Amino acid sequence: MDQSSGVAGRPDRWLLGWRRFLLDAGLLVYPLVTAAAIAQDSSGAGLVAGWVIVAAFCVGYVLAAWSAARGLTRRFWTLIGVLTLLFLAALPFTHVNAFFLATVIVSLVAPRLPRYAVPLVAGSALAALVVPWVVRPWQSGPGWTQAVALVFTALMVYAFAEAIRANRALVEARAEVVRLASEAERARIARDLHDLLGHSLTAITVKSNLARRLAVKGVERSVDEITEVETLSRQALADVRAAVSGYRDVTLAGELARGRELLRASGVIADLPTAADVVDGAHQELFGWVVREGLTNVARHARATRCTVVFSASALEVLDDGVGARASAGSGLTGLRERVAEAGGRMEAGPLDPKGWRLAVVMGAPA
Repeated sequence: MDQSSGVAGRPDRWLLGWRRFLLDAGLLVYPLVTAAAIAQDSSGAGLVAGWVIVAAFCVGYVLAAWSAARGLTRRFWTLIGVLTLLFLAALPFTHVNAFFLATVIVSLVAPRLPRYAVPLVAGSALAALVVPWVVRPWQSGPGWTQAVALVFTALMVYAFAEAIRANRALVEARAEVVRLASEAERARIARDLHDLLGHSLTAITVKSNLARRLAVKGVERSVDEITEVETLSRQALADVRAAVSGYRDVTLAGELARGRELLRASGVIADLPTAADVVDGAHQELFGWVVREGLTNVARHARATRCTVVFSASALEVLDDGVGARASAGSGLTGLRERVAEAGGRMEAGPLDPKGWRLAVVMGAPA
């Protein structure tokens, strides 16, 4: 959670970082060029008035750039209107060179109106080219320098803004990946803990109950059962540590051996295969989880007298003659179904007629 929050906060730091500051400061060159042109084209009160307009333009530009970086949309567009008025006010003092101020305005606006960026830049460049030539009192000829500067500056700022958007989208995507990975890992641990502890605690409960009954009768085998309970407890602890760390060793042969002992302690006749070589190696671990969940549910819920496990290279069935739908559908079946689906198989679980329960998994047959 903290990691994703930290990543998500980086776009603002990028927007307010030194790269953005350097670009914003670079655009102040155009008001300085305009101020130098006013010194050539005006004098006296006109010179002072022109410089005041340019100074006000610089202040307005800094405030507009700051508002854009902070996301203050209404203030930004208000300042753009003020800058436009200052640009128009500077025209009488420097004529064609006032269009350097228009370059700054267009560079601010174009990235925020991508749909209208092309006509905005083209129209502004055309105005810088034509207006000084058309207005008769100026007669300064086409403003080629101003038009070219406007186009290339606007393109550069627009490309930089797109890079910022792409970087922000990438950072947000990375934060989303981190969040999804964290959720997936939590789901994996929850599912594994349910499967592991459900089996182990059921076996411990069954064997503890058996040991108690044997101890009451004075049978020495109760000590053996208590020893097995201790062994199961240690194994459960190791399984939990393995599940949390992401390393778990679940094999079909091992689950058949543990399941046979669990069913024996539960008083259920275990009709289980003695070898697992027939199963495809790619399905061995998954079938181990299926056997673990199926036999745990038989011991915990089914009240069965017999349980049978049959499998082939890519299919497995767990059958019992217990109470069926009234109790056999353990909550771990949902996690098991997800595990099977992830491996590209299909799982079926349901009651048998007239009684019993069937858990079946077929690989290569997605739901």
